Amino acid sequence: MTAPQVSVVLSVRNGAGDLPRAVASILQQTFTEFELIAIDNGSTDGTGEILDSLSDPRVRVVHQKNMGLAGALNRGIGLARGQYIARQDHDDLALPSRLARQVAFMQASPRCALLGTRAEIRTGDRPGFRFHDHPTDDAALRFELLFDNPFVHSSVMLRKSAVEAAGGYSTDPTRQPPEDYELWSRLARQWEVANLPERLTVYRETPGSMSRATHRPFVDKLVLISAENLAAAVGETAPAMLHHDIAALTHGAFELMSRAPDIEGMCETVEHAGARIHARAPGSDVPRRVAERIKSLRRRYSQARYWKLLGPMWPMIRLGWRLSGMSHVRQRLDASRRHPGAEQSSPG
Repeated sequence: MTAPQVSVVLSVRNGAGDLPRAVASILQQTFTEFELIAIDNGSTDGTGEILDSLSDPRVRVVHQKNMGLAGALNRGIGLARGQYIARQDHDDLALPSRLARQVAFMQASPRCALLGTRAEIRTGDRPGFRFHDHPTDDAALRFELLFDNPFVHSSVMLRKSAVEAAGGYSTDPTRQPPEDYELWSRLARQWEVANLPERLTVYRETPGSMSRATHRPFVDKLVLISAENLAAAVGETAPAMLHHDIAALTHGAFELMSRAPDIEGMCETVEHAGARIHARAPGSDVPRRVAERIKSLRRRYSQARYWKLLGPMWPMIRLGWRLSGMSHVRQRLDASRRHPGAEQSSPG
């Protein structure tokens, strides 16, 4: 069989309920020169039987013990015969033109190693009129990668040669999950990245995917990867405490910050990183993004001060502010910290 141009890699563990529609969304693509490598990653439900029942000759099924998502994806990439690797999750959907649009972009952009799409967000099967409308151009994405992941994992197409040169997904438990953000960060240091402006993916929020975003070890690793990206962006070989403080502040992990965080130094570092990125793309909107990020950091720095002052009461007080709009409470607390004893005399 002639090697296909695209290898779609799908890893699934106990996903029998959602799997058939995800697979169908790939098999119904307008672009047909692909193989689907479907990895049954240690399932104990009917996942294996569903995969074995597929009769399309483009489907290659692998049954294995659970290797974790990163390990399973690396195995799929190792088996892939395509020039491009397309990711697909077992509970998300690809719109029919997704692969065709991505292949056309990748062929026209030989320096691009990572190409995602924008996505519609659904809670289960219910449209929520919410979207992952991430930036599309390399400079904006490079800047946003300093802080978080601006790609929908199940939307991406990867240049196989670049992924292999980068060493694939990390299986180091101290660095994943988020296995996707970790790999994108390494790729972006050597290659261009992009998102298509069209929403060609349906991202379905499920209890598992939503809980990971606030899971404590997950946030710790987000902070680590972000700090590494910030250091690399300003020419440092390893992150300093300043970079960790920026990352921790960004993700609300105030307890990971240093005892005396330097907000002015943090803002200068973000400006420096943004200037270096903007110098390579003078027409980009990176300066606007820098200004917005600094504004956000200063706001979160204020929140971190309240967190240190109020301890366990901080989450409830923050919720109260959001619900009641009691901005004067914030002003009184600010006054009391700047001038002890001034709280009683502050105007009501």
